[in-house]
Amino acid sequence: MARVSQEHLDARRRQILDGAARCFARNGFHATSMQDVLREVDLSAGAVYRYFGGKEELIAAIVTEALDTVQGSFEEAALQRPPEPPDVLIAGVMERVLAGRDMWHGEDGFPRLLIQVWTETLRNDKLAALMRDGYDRVREAWIKVVEAYQEAGLMRADVPASDVARTMIAAAQGFAAQQALFGEVPIEVLRNGLRGLMSMGEQKIS
Repeated sequence: MARVSQEHLDARRRQILDGAARCFARNGFHATSMQDVLREVDLSAGAVYRYFGGKEELIAAIVTEALDTVQGSFEEAALQRPPEPPDVLIAGVMERVLAGRDMWHGEDGFPRLLIQVWTETLRNDKLAALMRDGYDRVREAWIKVVEAYQEAGLMRADVPASDVARTMIAAAQGFAAQQALFGEVPIEVLRNGLRGLMSMGEQKIS
């Protein structure tokens, strides 16, 4: 029997993850069955279960991938001296995450999945632990960005970097939540809004 290449295995895993993400984005976690996923990816149960033990493993893999994308984006930004300003940086990361719209079943797929994940963590201890670990890793990456701002004299150094990082994360999360609840909004809205907040103090109010 011919050995299956690692490239083939990786491509098949990618196929399954993409198909599952589309199902979850369309119908939610609870309304999606493994049979739905099998139909979406047009594979046998044996082929899918070779990679994932069930729906919870699929959800965990998708969540981990999304968190890794965000973490990687900010770790890359932290290497710049100084990093791009928050309006450019935060909007750019969100744009990169949303760029996987084929995987997420449309530009609103990721925000919809995000809301579902948050809800699921309230009843799923394993997923909650995964989210906490992922959030901590992302927050550490954002803290490095804030510290780079402070070192460059672009941001007040007397404000804890962790506090600023949490607020920056909240801005990205809130924007995603608004997209899920109220419909798609251009990334430019997030960029403009942050730029407006950053402009306070630049001009005196008459």
